Amino acid sequence: MSRKATVIALTALAPISWGTTYAVTTEFLPPDRPLFTGLVRALPAGLLLLGLTRTLPRGAWWWKSAVLGALNIGAFFPLLFLAAYRLPGGLAAVVGSVGPLFVVGLAALLLGERPTVRGLLAAIAAAFGVSLVVLKAAGALDLVGILAGLASTASMSSGTVLTKRWGRPEGVGPLALTGWQLTAGGLLIAPVALIVEGAPPALDGRAVAGYAYLALANTAVGYWLWFRGIGQLTATSATLLGPLSPITAAVIGWAALGQALTAVQLTGMVIAFAATVVGQLPSRSSRSFKNSEGIDQKDSMDLSVPELRR
Repeated sequence: MSRKATVIALTALAPISWGTTYAVTTEFLPPDRPLFTGLVRALPAGLLLLGLTRTLPRGAWWWKSAVLGALNIGAFFPLLFLAAYRLPGGLAAVVGSVGPLFVVGLAALLLGERPTVRGLLAAIAAAFGVSLVVLKAAGALDLVGILAGLASTASMSSGTVLTKRWGRPEGVGPLALTGWQLTAGGLLIAPVALIVEGAPPALDGRAVAGYAYLALANTAVGYWLWFRGIGQLTATSATLLGPLSPITAAVIGWAALGQALTAVQLTGMVIAFAATVVGQLPSRSSRSFKNSEGIDQKDSMDLSVPELRR
């Protein structure tokens, strides 16, 4: 259990870092450029990881990487930033906490993960926490922003389940897999960003710092931790860490951006956090802690990055 707790803690750093995305987007980046922002966040990070690992996909992993890159990055990033631009930070992030409901259903269909009562209740509780925040803030809602947030969540949830289903090629680590997806997603965003938004905007030092943070800490490191966690946890357990993102965004919005939170919204945050904790508790039927290749975790907890040594 201590090994699993370590994996959970490391994986949780990913949604926590993503919870900072909304504040960085609204406070540091040029306005109304969601496609360009998604491109700059994904492609440089992907190329950096490709350069570090020096590993390219082989065979079927060319199209698998493209599909995963489209779901986890290419569609997810633009929709995420569209929601971030149109909604208050905490609200935009909370919409994403409906992800566990998507994943519970998809994991049952594609992975054979039979939904447990506790897991289903935790997913419903996370969605209920979302509804408390959204309904209370109804006067300030933007329909396009809400729909974009929900669509980004559905895309990422599908990518999470397929990442778990396909695993990784033999001898390929999560850092290389992350690089493949970020590069593929960035290349998908690039032509759309050019057609829809035109030439890149002029960037000042504040914007450069914001993009650098998003590309390196928020994306390259964050997604590496996330895909590593998916390989070692169930899809439902991993996605139930998602509410940590809205909790982080709400705290930042309140502490740094002056965004007010009502008692009802705070209650929604508490419920979302409780759902996260419950979602990580071991079920009675769990026999051992194994990764996506079926290897007992006591033999696969090396947290080094072997592909960097190639």
